[in-house]
Amino acid sequence: MDTQDAQATAEMVRDSMYPQDHATKALGIAVQAIGPGTAVLTMTVRRDMLNGHQTCHGGMIATLADSAFAFACNSYNELTVASGFSVDLLAPAREGDVLTATASEMSKSGRTGVYDVEVRNQRGERIAIFRGRSYTLKGKPVVAA
Repeated sequence: MDTQDAQATAEMVRDSMYPQDHATKALGIAVQAIGPGTAVLTMTVRRDMLNGHQTCHGGMIATLADSAFAFACNSYNELTVASGFSVDLLAPAREGDVLTATASEMSKSGRTGVYDVEVRNQRGERIAIFRGRSYTLKGKPVVAA
């Protein structure tokens, strides 16, 4: 598949997955960019995302990163699920912060993949790093041809 076809495939997957991704939409997460093995998503921290310390709940940050991971690893139009992930929270995010999660494919071999996601705020400060492990269900496309 050439680069142009791979990009078109990634965009087709985004356009099919996003309307069905109720968790991502409920958090106001938007897909800013997608490509083969990559995705960039953003989320504005709202009051209802704050914990008792008035910072963004770590689970919300992990969900943003997980959503970026999901779009990146499904971008080849092969149904792919998470087999696990880890997240390190490095700095607090506060109400009104715009968080950007950038997912990049580190390895894809056979049915498994490894993806790294970096979450930064609007000032470019690193908020979290996430590593996701994926498993591809061969022969099952995200979007039927």
